[in-house]
Amino acid sequence: MTRVPKAAQDNLWMHFTRHGAYDEVEVPMIVRGEGAYVYDINGRRYLDGLAGLFVVQVGHGRVELAEAAAKQAQELAFFPLWSYAHPRAVELAERLAGLTPGDLNRVFFTTGGGEAVESAWKLAKQYFKLRGKPLKTKVVSRSIAYHGTTQGALSITGIPGLKQDFEPLVPGAIKAPNTNVYRADEISGFDGLDKDAEAFGRWAADQIGKAIEMEGPDTVAAVFVEPVQNSGGCFPPPPGYFQRLREICDTYDVLLVSDEVICAFGRLGTMFGGQKFDYVPDIITCAKGLTSGYAPIGAMIASERLFEPFRHGTTMFAHGYTFGGHPVSAAVALANLDIFEREDLLGHVAANEPVFRGTLEKLRDLPIVGDVRGSGYFYGIELVKDKSTKQTFNEEESERLLRGFLSKALYDAGLYCRADDRGDPVVQLAPPLICGPKEFDEIESILRSVLTEAWARL
Repeated sequence: MTRVPKAAQDNLWMHFTRHGAYDEVEVPMIVRGEGAYVYDINGRRYLDGLAGLFVVQVGHGRVELAEAAAKQAQELAFFPLWSYAHPRAVELAERLAGLTPGDLNRVFFTTGGGEAVESAWKLAKQYFKLRGKPLKTKVVSRSIAYHGTTQGALSITGIPGLKQDFEPLVPGAIKAPNTNVYRADEISGFDGLDKDAEAFGRWAADQIGKAIEMEGPDTVAAVFVEPVQNSGGCFPPPPGYFQRLREICDTYDVLLVSDEVICAFGRLGTMFGGQKFDYVPDIITCAKGLTSGYAPIGAMIASERLFEPFRHGTTMFAHGYTFGGHPVSAAVALANLDIFEREDLLGHVAANEPVFRGTLEKLRDLPIVGDVRGSGYFYGIELVKDKSTKQTFNEEESERLLRGFLSKALYDAGLYCRADDRGDPVVQLAPPLICGPKEFDEIESILRSVLTEAWARL
């Protein structure tokens, strides 16, 4: 182990990481996990308040998932899904089809969420070409939303700072307002009904409709939205938002894509995020929690009508991934879903969501906490400089607060979570689904201490 920290400095290129931060300090090294906790190379324990990265639903150290991987690797370690099938992929596709809403029965496997989003846009384009509507190629998504890093998914992403270094991107991605109820009165074009969440939700959905009209309905293929928008700090939909959005998509013959890479597999207390908010999309993109992170896999799940043009004849969806539906990953996913059923994790999250929310709501008495929002086991705490005016921090203050202090201070205090400023400054929490009141209290206690110190430093 003595070589590991040095190799991290010399050879490893980490993701979304400022390597300059490690010029004089070692890279933090996590070496094992157990339940809701992870341990570093020095033996220190941390509560995993982000489930790795919204991933480890069933907790760390589940031996049965490791055993499922080992057993499958001995039987059939690899075979692609290019014109041939293998049993684990077939079984997993059937199982997912039985869990999805509506007739979303066609499962196209990928190795991650960005690939699933990329696949959905490509399918939407080809589907409309096959239907004689070749101009329907554009996508509407929401401001600040994150949908992935591939060129197509990055185009759909609504965070300018993540895109500028990689332009030009794929053309045809249009942005509309998100559902940040907390700052609804600051959004240009909204008439200030910020106290009426339902009115705001209808307005926000209608802006997507207006974007479709502005581009021309004959040019727009799909709308991409998350059930709870991650980037910006966990924006749940206002009442009626998705019902109105479904109406708009149906009116203009536009596909509704529910990007559930984070929100699927119990994160909101339902198997799929759309089920929490009572809407049926045309496509679901998912990944992360499908295996609880024990092996990489993702999926685009499409309705039967989208598969129909490919069902007969010589038509082909000329798209795929070498490791999509990997036998080992599929076996792990099946074992993971077994744990969901055996331990009733959906019921556990649904029962404990009010407790989690109530525990986090206690932090509202801190002067730095402006808003607490989210759903299920997925919450954001927005930080402000002035609660009465909702004044946020300027760029320099945000840099100093989040990266200069909060991220490290929370970690040093024993809590792994995310301090994020892709929108307004927030702390995000998404613990493993096995957590309960004990872990919630620990999260609140650490946050209270660190946020109090952050305020004093400001």
